[in-house]
Amino acid sequence: MKVLKLLLFVLMCFPITKVWAQNEPLSELKFEEYLGWVKTFHPVAKQANIVLQQGESNLLRSRGAFDPKVEVDYQRKKFKGTEYYDKLNAVFKIPTWYGIELKAKMDDNSGEYLNPEATVPNDGLYSAGVSFSLAEGLLINDRMAQLKQAKLFKEQSKVERDILVNELLYQASLAYFDWLMAYREVAIYKNFYENAVIRFEAVKKNVRAGDKPAIDSVEANLAVQNRLLGMEQAKLNYTKKSLQLSNFLWWENDTPIVLQPDATPQDIGKDLLDEVFQIDGFALDTFSLESHPKIQSLNYKADILDVERRLKLNKLLPKVSLEYNFYTETPEELNTLNTANYFAGLQVSVPLFLRKERGEYQLAKLKLKDAEYDIVGTEVTLQNKIRESSAEIDSYETQKEVVTDLVANYKRMVEGEERKFSVGESSLFLVNSRETSYIQSQMKANEIENKLFSAQAKLFNILALNF
Repeated sequence: MKVLKLLLFVLMCFPITKVWAQNEPLSELKFEEYLGWVKTFHPVAKQANIVLQQGESNLLRSRGAFDPKVEVDYQRKKFKGTEYYDKLNAVFKIPTWYGIELKAKMDDNSGEYLNPEATVPNDGLYSAGVSFSLAEGLLINDRMAQLKQAKLFKEQSKVERDILVNELLYQASLAYFDWLMAYREVAIYKNFYENAVIRFEAVKKNVRAGDKPAIDSVEANLAVQNRLLGMEQAKLNYTKKSLQLSNFLWWENDTPIVLQPDATPQDIGKDLLDEVFQIDGFALDTFSLESHPKIQSLNYKADILDVERRLKLNKLLPKVSLEYNFYTETPEELNTLNTANYFAGLQVSVPLFLRKERGEYQLAKLKLKDAEYDIVGTEVTLQNKIRESSAEIDSYETQKEVVTDLVANYKRMVEGEERKFSVGESSLFLVNSRETSYIQSQMKANEIENKLFSAQAKLFNILALNF
């Protein structure tokens, strides 16, 4: 069924279609299917997915800092028939967590002028050992910090993607509501224009028969012209809104779609939008901001900055590096690795003033504090916006009820005035005046319902929901 609906939508919207007959029934563009189409094919939605891919790529890059490495250094010098040296050094390194690095090394050196400390057995010298930091870089280091931040950034990119898609769906919804309102305005003016034409023809007959004064035909014609003018203006506005809606319609391979003239909007209501936007039964008292994508994104940002702060704090410690390696001539025999043959090294570096490190640490703390203030401020702003949006929805629902009664009463006034006119107890001027007020009330009702729909979409946008 969904496949058939999709094919129907393509046939309705795809610009290259030329086979439609003018008398074919109008095709309805359903609101939920329209949003699904936007979410799937719109370039902004695809850009949002790029944000997620960037997070995954950044995580992959950070994990690369822990990739095993093979390093080979080969040098040879020969001059006037003398081999000064022939040196081959190969190292296999495995970086691990907490700044610990495992490594295995092979040295194979020879030559007439070889440095004595580089002299090794004929079959080479092999070693296996470990190096690590005892102060700076032990609990956290650049590699650890980058990996932690990359994991947090990946999670942040997920909620940022959801925020971008939500904003796109919000703007697409507003375009659909404006399109629907314009469509209804055309229908309103078309109906009253047709009524004005019928009334004008009836008045002309009465004028020719001598039952009405000639001025009534002028009055009736003025009504026809005014209704025609309003209808043409409404049609122009409908064309504009249709083109604006087309900005959100795309096909595969980034192909834009032009909405066809015979496409019509769905006659939606509040209950349908509550279901589509997933705000049905929303209660402000039970809603928690902790799950809000914007707050989640800011929390991830704060966590990333906190990792940076911890790294800068760790850099205040002295650098103390320890290395220990076992040597053997026969690497195939593990029992030859013993404490009798080894290499050990210790490196210590202590900056005297630490002005650079202290400055960077202070900056990291300030950035984190700024992010925390941003979270608090955003929470208050979101709460107020949610309250405002909920109040708007309640108000527009009340206004809709009032204007519905208003439209019904204006309709009775028009019908009553038309009956009085038919028996000669009223004038065409009063009929047209009543009808103008009736038109204005219908336009007002259309406008208020559009505002109600927009308020529902706004709540969906503020909550940053997705589907």
